[in-house]
Amino acid sequence: MNSILSFVTVALLVIGLIGNGFEMRKIRLSVTKDEELASKNVFLNKNNWKWYALIAVALILWIIASNTNGSI
Repeated sequence: MNSILSFVTVALLVIGLIGNGFEMRKIRLSVTKDEELASKNVFLNKNNWKWYALIAVALILWIIASNTNGSI
């Protein structure tokens, strides 16, 4: 059970980080026009919150997986 939880955690973390990267790139490209500076609030954009939640769930599951000793 502990190894399955660890694999799920790594998968969620990787999906969250990659998804957040693509989302931030999409936001940056939509904001930047004619060599204007990108928005300073790209991290606080509401489209990023779903990725932040996924990363937070992965980190919580990682803590749970690392603190359990494998016994039920």
